[in-house]
Amino acid sequence: MVTIRLVASTQTLPEGYEPHIGESRQYWRDIVLGLNDGLVSIFLLVIGVVGGGMASHDVLLAAVAAAVAGAISMAAGEYLATKSQDEVLTAELRLERNHIQKFHELEMDQLRGFFLDMGVKTEHIDGVVAAFQDNDEALLNAMAALEFGFVDKERRSPFKAMAASGLLFLAGSIPVVIPFAFTRSVGVATTWSTILTFVGLFTVGAVKAIVSRSSKIRSGLENMLIAGLGGIGAYYLGNFLQGVLAR
Repeated sequence: MVTIRLVASTQTLPEGYEPHIGESRQYWRDIVLGLNDGLVSIFLLVIGVVGGGMASHDVLLAAVAAAVAGAISMAAGEYLATKSQDEVLTAELRLERNHIQKFHELEMDQLRGFFLDMGVKTEHIDGVVAAFQDNDEALLNAMAALEFGFVDKERRSPFKAMAASGLLFLAGSIPVVIPFAFTRSVGVATTWSTILTFVGLFTVGAVKAIVSRSSKIRSGLENMLIAGLGGIGAYYLGNFLQGVLAR
């Protein structure tokens, strides 16, 4: 297995130096997707069935069933997708090792091309690739990073990805569902569900913006706008289908 070590400096970081987010980076997709999908998809379902005229306890039943089913689906899908991706990368690296052993000069030419594409000057290229000429392991590591975009430290665990996606989907659905457990008034429950959902969406957008170093307000409002437009469409679709089925 190829391992590329990213060695942290033992020096005291200079003032103003902003460190990277570290080993959680490869799971931020699962974190944001899980929470956001739990909030948005269950909110749209709730608004849709409210538009269709369901009573509060029926909305609660439908939302809880959808939340559990969605969490299981997200978890299983993320596990299989991550595991499959990992297996493909392992097979590609095995093939790459074979290429280095049998077609060494061809791989060296490919490495030159990668470095040239990165902006290394032509007059410096021979000196750069010389370090890899007699070191097959270093060449494999370089090709893994440059050809496949693979760094061992960024490798995703299928189990962690599964847990992040499934559990966070379930967590994201809670603000949407919980109001319907405390009141029989569909209007009151829907109002609180909408408020809590939009607070959750804004929070997810803002946290994402902190990590991506972008505007928190813009990211939060963007998240809310997408769900808001979807909610309007879901409500009127539910209302329309209720009218059609009632005929």
